[in-house]
Amino acid sequence: MPSLIVILGPTGVGKTDLSIGLAQQLSTEIVSCDSRQIYREMRIGTAVPSPGQLAAVPHHFIGSHSIHETYTAGKYELDALELLDKLFQKHPVVVMAGGSGLYIDALCNGIDDFPEAAPGLRESLMQRAETEGLDVLRQELKLLDPDSYNELDLKNPHRVVRALEVTLSTTRPYSSFKKKQQKVRPFNIVKIGLQRPREELYERINRRVLQMIDEGWEAEARGLYPFRHLPALNTVGYKELFDHFDGKTTRQEAITLIQQHTRNYAKKQLSYWGRDKDIRWAYAEEFPENIL
Repeated sequence: MPSLIVILGPTGVGKTDLSIGLAQQLSTEIVSCDSRQIYREMRIGTAVPSPGQLAAVPHHFIGSHSIHETYTAGKYELDALELLDKLFQKHPVVVMAGGSGLYIDALCNGIDDFPEAAPGLRESLMQRAETEGLDVLRQELKLLDPDSYNELDLKNPHRVVRALEVTLSTTRPYSSFKKKQQKVRPFNIVKIGLQRPREELYERINRRVLQMIDEGWEAEARGLYPFRHLPALNTVGYKELFDHFDGKTTRQEAITLIQQHTRNYAKKQLSYWGRDKDIRWAYAEEFPENIL
């Protein structure tokens, strides 16, 4: 049976370099599981691998879609499974690398099949979240679907809105569509989590933000500013730059906020994966020798 090695870990930990080194040793290809690197218009702000890195090993799902397309974890599950079926015909082992927990879960465990929401309902709910406040929608969700209210990240407006739109569209609780059953895959899955001491990780994040600014991130964000309402751009870094363009913050304040929010995101990633007992954790400097 073929094997999929999943290299995961918080942003800034060094997944790109290390996964390329592993893929070269195994003479295989890399499937990206980053929900933002998939968008071709967001190259600098999502730390897409350099042209040299992309040339070193074949990569998939890097810059393969546009921010103007609707792309979901459910779609990724189907597309990635189709791709892996082809790759396993050439390679006994394939490397997957990235930090999007939902995409990794979708591929490894399967994602629940939720119905389409009524047209325009999501936009209406997002507008309500802005005008009435997110807490109003939280309380509505608590009334209609207490199970989802207790399980979801209530600080994330997109998760709250998604649960509400399904519930209102179908007159069934969002939670009722969850099967909670892991799908069986026709390949072995090995999950490797990369980690670094927290102070080292945070310093790497701070330096990388400055490097991305030097590479032209502001210009990239200005070009995307007219599309700031798109879900793809509701992303750490772009949001702070958009606020700067609106005059809400200075340039230095925006950079400092990007660093802070990226560190917070890394902490959330580690917390998310803390529940997964199948992950084998390794310090980045030990990788990949101890893994092989």
